[in-house]
Amino acid sequence: MGRKVTLATCSLNQWSLDFEGNLDRILKSVEIAKTQGAKYRLGPELEICGYGCADHFYESDTLLHSFQVLRMLLESPITQDIICDVGMPVMHHNVRYNCRVLFLNRKILLIRPKMLMANHGNYRELRWFSPWNQLRKVEEYFLPRMIQEVTGQETVPFGDCVLSTKDTCIGTEMCAELWNPRSPHIQLGLDGVEIFTNSSASHHELRKADQRVNLVKSATTKSGGIYLYANQRGCDGDRVYYDGCAMVAINGDIVAQGAQFSLNDVEVITATVDLEDVRSYRGELCQPHMESEPKPCHRVKVDFSLSTDDDIYLPAHQPITWLFHTPEEEISLGPACWLWDYLRRSGQAGFLLPLSGGVDSSSTACIVNSMCVLLCQAIEDNNSQVLEDVRRVVGEQSYYPQSPRDLCGHIFTTCYMASENSSSDTCNRAKDLSNQIGSTHININIDIAVKGILGIFSAVTGRWPQFQANGGSQRENLALQNIQARVRMLLAYLFAQLSLWARGKPGGLLVLGSANVDESLTGYFTKYDCSSADINPIGGISKTDLKSFLLYCVEHFQLTALRGILAAPPTAELEPLTDGQVSQTDEADMGMTYSELSVIGRLRKISKCGPFSMFCKLIHMWKDALSPTEVAQKVKHFFRMYSINRHKMTTVTPSYHAESYSPDDNRFDLRPFLYNTRWTWQFRCIDNQVSQMAVNAPKQ
Repeated sequence: MGRKVTLATCSLNQWSLDFEGNLDRILKSVEIAKTQGAKYRLGPELEICGYGCADHFYESDTLLHSFQVLRMLLESPITQDIICDVGMPVMHHNVRYNCRVLFLNRKILLIRPKMLMANHGNYRELRWFSPWNQLRKVEEYFLPRMIQEVTGQETVPFGDCVLSTKDTCIGTEMCAELWNPRSPHIQLGLDGVEIFTNSSASHHELRKADQRVNLVKSATTKSGGIYLYANQRGCDGDRVYYDGCAMVAINGDIVAQGAQFSLNDVEVITATVDLEDVRSYRGELCQPHMESEPKPCHRVKVDFSLSTDDDIYLPAHQPITWLFHTPEEEISLGPACWLWDYLRRSGQAGFLLPLSGGVDSSSTACIVNSMCVLLCQAIEDNNSQVLEDVRRVVGEQSYYPQSPRDLCGHIFTTCYMASENSSSDTCNRAKDLSNQIGSTHININIDIAVKGILGIFSAVTGRWPQFQANGGSQRENLALQNIQARVRMLLAYLFAQLSLWARGKPGGLLVLGSANVDESLTGYFTKYDCSSADINPIGGISKTDLKSFLLYCVEHFQLTALRGILAAPPTAELEPLTDGQVSQTDEADMGMTYSELSVIGRLRKISKCGPFSMFCKLIHMWKDALSPTEVAQKVKHFFRMYSINRHKMTTVTPSYHAESYSPDDNRFDLRPFLYNTRWTWQFRCIDNQVSQMAVNAPKQ
């Protein structure tokens, strides 16, 4: 009958500039798609070179190697008899574009450049690419000689065009174009395009997946049609994690769903859909608008059919309900997959974590535990790539993990760094958690190192600083806290480099950080302390979400040691104990609670509030708990802390991006690091508003 088509979309764990690995994964995805009966295969954005090449896009090498890979794809017998849609950078008339290249049987059909660029948050596409802003315009693109030798073509269509097969019409969107108010699928649909494709590099954030799914469903609810969504997977060598979620939708329903978090480097999703369902849907809803569409698409015709004449026996995919992860599950899965990508590609033999027995470092430990659970499950599911990578990391070619706990003992070292200011409670909590997850645990006392450094200072100056509790000044007190924190960083790196050597094993360890997003925002950490690490899986996650995550770990992983960690007040343990008990707490030091910090962080970054507009919002949000004067004090205190400590963010450990209010410097959060910390004008506006509110307040 020629009405049902089988289409394939995929999630690939591509890696910037890994041209050989990227090629292998593309070919494997095409092979799987053909095995499953697909006649069209869609891949993620810039899959040939990797999305995160950044300033490497300026290099002619990146363009050259991309075309070399394209030539190998064109020549491969695997890519024959299926329309392949791949992503790569292309230079046209000396302008660099982010493009889709569609080819079939050693012929390039068309090149479609991206029209609407992602240029906010983590994205800087306009730094490297220009948008194709000529609606419905198509030009000739002169192919490089290496491609002409394979295809026999001198030029191919380049621009805003669609592909017309013998049985349907296919149009392209690219990533941000779906999110844009001028999404191309609207006009494409009104001009009769039946299949929309979206090649994406969309990163994970907590609670974001539903936005993506709703946009895809909405795109086909309004004007009908079939929508294929492909996405990058993995860390791609950067702070963000691309979380897959490949999908196929038709007329507002999802009919095929890929995994959001997975250790599979290649995942192919196929769906068989009925073109007549699109035509019936549009006949009722869209026909009056379609016939008046003023700008027809430029159609590139190809003598090829996606359907067959005997498809009456082919069942079509039915609507499914998308299964979303809870935020706690997302924290367990996303950073764990990101850590594994980083570890297996870094050439290191595992992780080392300074484990303090508090919520933050325990959360990092639980994410490593979750990673080990995922790895063991993947190996149990016969993922040969994961087993090969695990054996390479642990340095044993015959190793087979018996359990997540066994694997954790091979690749994860935790250390408790005690001082005279540490309590036995935190030491025991760290030990109990390490026992339950199976890490190799070390107890280290840093007092000798601290006293040695202070001895050097005393020998030079003739002075020995004291804590405030012992009669010292605030400056002495802060310096004594900082030296403990910095000694811990030095020891963490020393043990990361040599602890395996001391045990007669090869390799080194990556140091993991454990500063949460709220502490980074206020600068509540010592510059170059043990928050300084190689990577930090929780640097974009709030304290509130981390506590919920640990509760999830208690139930899901049976880590009962976390109950005592959650019950204890957060503390840095850098000041002397009082009667053997902790006297210093994080929230008292910061002058606000972690829940208050989360609200302030979202207002600062997402709502783009300065001091005065933040005060104006908070007097309503916190009116039941705080007076306008108290709100003003909180706001002014936060901005003083933020501006005084802003310089610390220039050296903060690269962190997994999980929150839209992340203060990640010079990437996601572009702000100066030298401020007038008095905020004279802004704070005066707040004070004037408080005074006016006091005058206008109703008399009791």
